[in-house]
Amino acid sequence: MPRRWLQRFYEIQVLLRFGGRLLPGARALEIGCGSGYGSQLVLERFGAARVDAVDLDSAMIELAGRRLAGYGDRVSLAQGSATDLRSALNAGDGGCDAVFDFGIVHHIPDWRAAIAEVSRVLAPGGRFYFEEVTAHALARPIYQRLFDHPTEHRFTAEQFLDELAHRGLVVLGSVTRISGDYLLGVAAKPVPARSG
Repeated sequence: MPRRWLQRFYEIQVLLRFGGRLLPGARALEIGCGSGYGSQLVLERFGAARVDAVDLDSAMIELAGRRLAGYGDRVSLAQGSATDLRSALNAGDGGCDAVFDFGIVHHIPDWRAAIAEVSRVLAPGGRFYFEEVTAHALARPIYQRLFDHPTEHRFTAEQFLDELAHRGLVVLGSVTRISGDYLLGVAAKPVPARSG
């Protein structure tokens, strides 16, 4: 599929350039995992030791389970919302070394709540790898004819990056493509300074 080819050979390269591979033993989380292709990339290309993944759609969780069965207990899948990862995955504060968003946040009406959850679950020094579709793309007639996306609560690249900063995440690098239609980047949760 063209989307998977683009993800594997372009988007992943950009995200690796900005955020690098994960440290050995790293625990990652993917929001909106769909069929599990992104989680597979997180394991294979980013080197995660474990991936927890969540999706609203139980059919997608079932597909992801089949795709990721060979990884055994390195993968945990749950049906639930990216805006409430505590309920979905019992995800505590600071329990993840990385969170991955392969184009899901723009589907979430309360997308700011999803960013707040990403920040909450990231450990200090943890990274948020994101690939997003912005309001510019979603407003294009061709995009509206080809894809089913929300028509409200859209964000520009600038609004998305501003929300990351508002939630205490520092962007390590980002890039927009096609007149700001697509945003790829990595943000980190700062490590608190040691006192005296």
